[in-house]
Amino acid sequence: MMEKIHIIDLKFQEAKEAIASFLIETSIGPILIETGPESTFEHLKAGVEKIGYQIQDINHVLLTHIHFDHGGAAWKFAECGASIYVHPVGLPHLAAPEKLWNSARQIYGDDMDRLWGKMNPIAKSQLQAVAHEQNLAFGGTIIKALHTPGHASHHIAWKLGNHIFTGDVAGVKIENGPVVPPCPPPDINITAWKTSLAIIKAAKPQSIYLTHFGVVNDINGHLDSLSYILDDWANWIKPYYQEQKDQKEVIPLFMEYTQNQLECKGCSGDLIKIYEYANPSWMSVAGLYRYWKMKEQGRL
Repeated sequence: MMEKIHIIDLKFQEAKEAIASFLIETSIGPILIETGPESTFEHLKAGVEKIGYQIQDINHVLLTHIHFDHGGAAWKFAECGASIYVHPVGLPHLAAPEKLWNSARQIYGDDMDRLWGKMNPIAKSQLQAVAHEQNLAFGGTIIKALHTPGHASHHIAWKLGNHIFTGDVAGVKIENGPVVPPCPPPDINITAWKTSLAIIKAAKPQSIYLTHFGVVNDINGHLDSLSYILDDWANWIKPYYQEQKDQKEVIPLFMEYTQNQLECKGCSGDLIKIYEYANPSWMSVAGLYRYWKMKEQGRL
């Protein structure tokens, strides 16, 4: 069958096109790729109902990775009986999310609940670890898992026919703005990331679906631009890391640098704000500092 793919805008922080979920109609009912955070669950629910389904109709949820903006609401579907498909490395953190949650709270502080909502444990019996290149069958619909680390060690891109749902490994591109790489801590690995981009290219998709945000058809141009900006950001950060510059001093400089890049590509102030919602630039300072530290220690 020709599956229908629906993009649901989760209206994160009441903004348009910051975070998406994807509902796919199959012969056994709807499946979902990405849930977004629990804080946007009501928007997701409304989007599902607008298509003609109820949350309880979704029995299979596929996550690209376990970061809150991608899988934070997975437990809500598990409470309704759904199976959650995830990378083996990410699975334990969904079964026992306390460490993940407490670590994030140290970063976000009082904004934690407002941004992400809640995250409850998911029973291990409802969590399915998916191997690289494993095929999942949902009636006549076959979806292949492509392990694609770089942004996160627990990252999967999901291939459906000629389409790939790329999570964060194919970057963030809002409306007509440029593609940029989300580089949060703790496991940015640029070498692995570029290998993952090669995996996506080798699959020869006709389109890729970005969680942040929407459909891209110029695959090679998009991924080549992402690879270039990934190097650009990492090399911009490197001397500050080598000088042991305090990250708090570097953050406003990096934010100015990346904002100028967006402005040079014609992005308005409002569009830049959505980019920040989808990919907070200050997070990339911490992520790239850690990347260079891991490189220095020979751990990458």
